[in-house]
Amino acid sequence: MIERSTIQSILAGECQDKIVTVYGWIRTARMGKNVAFASMNDGSSSSALQVVFDKDRFTDDELSGLSTGACIRVSGKLIDSPGTEQSHEVSAEHLDIIGPVGDDYPLQKKRHSNEFLRTIPHLRPRTNTFGAVFRMSHHLSLAIHHFFDENGFFFIHAPFITTSDAEGAGEAFQVTSMPLDSITVSDGLVDYSKDYFKRQAFLTVSAQLEAEPLALALGKVYTFGPTFRADPSDTRFHTAEFWMIEPEMAFFDLDDDIALIEKFIKFIACNLRKRCPDEIEFFTRFYEKGLQDRYRMIIESNFGRITYTDAMDILKKNADRFETVPEWGMDLISEYEKFLADEYFRSPVFVTDYPADMKPFYMRLNDDGKTVACTDLLFPEVGEIVGASQREERLDVLLKRAQKSGIDMDDYSWYFDLRKWGSAPHSGFGLGFERLLMYLTGIENIRDVIPFPRSKGKMT
Repeated sequence: MIERSTIQSILAGECQDKIVTVYGWIRTARMGKNVAFASMNDGSSSSALQVVFDKDRFTDDELSGLSTGACIRVSGKLIDSPGTEQSHEVSAEHLDIIGPVGDDYPLQKKRHSNEFLRTIPHLRPRTNTFGAVFRMSHHLSLAIHHFFDENGFFFIHAPFITTSDAEGAGEAFQVTSMPLDSITVSDGLVDYSKDYFKRQAFLTVSAQLEAEPLALALGKVYTFGPTFRADPSDTRFHTAEFWMIEPEMAFFDLDDDIALIEKFIKFIACNLRKRCPDEIEFFTRFYEKGLQDRYRMIIESNFGRITYTDAMDILKKNADRFETVPEWGMDLISEYEKFLADEYFRSPVFVTDYPADMKPFYMRLNDDGKTVACTDLLFPEVGEIVGASQREERLDVLLKRAQKSGIDMDDYSWYFDLRKWGSAPHSGFGLGFERLLMYLTGIENIRDVIPFPRSKGKMT
C-alpha cells in the first residue's frame, strides 16, 4: 500500500507528521545557486506545494529530472513556508522521478488559452483551470444527489437507447447494428426487420418520458445521466453529449414545481460555496470578477416570476432595444432573455405559460386553450437554464395535442396508458448539468466544463 499525504491535507494543516511523502506533477521548477525549487500539484487542491531541494543532498543528475510535467515522489520535512503564497513547504530528503518528460511536453507555459487546451483534452486536467473545473463538477454532482435524497426522491436509471424524441426537435442520433454500406431500402423506406431492435432506435435526448411512469408509482424520482443531441448549432452553449438532471414528481402542479426548482438552485449554490471556496476564488480571480456576487444573488434574492404574455408586453414597450421586434407567439430569443433577467428583474426569473403551439404535446393545456403550464428559468448573463412543466394528465386533451403534433401514436401508446389507468397530476423539470456548472464557475464555453467534449465535426 502506497502511503502518501495529499497536498490539500498538507496545506490545510491536517498533517501532524513532520515527515511527509507526496506524489504529484511538477508545475514549475527553477534552479538556484544552492537550492532547487519545484512547485507540484497532485489534483487534490487548486494550490500547489513548493518543494525545496538542497543541492548538497541531491546530485545534478537527480535534479535534472525536475521538469515541468514530470511525475515525482518526494519525501521530506514539512516546514513553515517563508513565502506568502503557501503556509507550508517541504524540505526534500528523497526524490524519485516516476514519470519523466521531454522538451516536447505541451504545457510548458504557465497560462494557455482554453482554445489551445481543447486540442489536448487528455492533458488539460493538469492545468489550474481544468483541475478546478472538474473538482467543482464532482462537488456539484454530489450536491445534486444529496438534495434529492434529503427531499424524498428516488434515483432511477433511464435507458440511453429509446424509440422516442421527447423534445420533438428531430435532433436524435440514430442507433443501428446494420452495416451502413448494405442497408436495404424499399420504396424509399429502410427495412428495419434486420436491425438489432427490428425498428428505429435513438440515443436519448431526454429521460423525462421514462421517468414519468416511475414517478406515478414511487411518487418522486429523478434521473441524472447523459443525453445526446444531433444539434448542428456551434455556439458556446451547444454540445452533442451532455448530462441532464430530470426529476419527476407525482401530485405536483406548476407552482410546486417552481418552488422546488428555486429550493434546488439555492441549495446547490450554498453547498458549492461551502465546499469549494478555493476554486470559487480562483475562478473569481481569473474568469469572472463578479462570481462571488452570482452566488450571493442566487442565495439571497427572491426569484422573479412573470407570464410569457406579460413578458411580451414588457418587451414590446422596449422594442427599440432589440434587433428583432417582439411579437406574441415568438420564442424568447437570447436578447429578450438577457433584457428580462439582466435589466428588468436583475435576478433569476421564471417565465411561465408559453403559447401551446411552441411547446411539446405533453405539457398541460391551460384553461385559456392557448397556453400551457410550463416555465423557463432565466438567469442573468446566460439566459435559460431550466425548463419545466406540469404534464398533461387528461387523456382526451393529451391525445388531441399528440395528434396535432404529428407524432407516431403507436410509439407512445404506453405513455397514453398512464392517463388511462390511475392518472394523476404530475410535474417535472430538466436542467443541463454543464450549463449550471458554467454559470457557477464563470467558464464561458460548455466545451470547457466537459472532460472530452463532442460537437458537430469534432470528437474532442
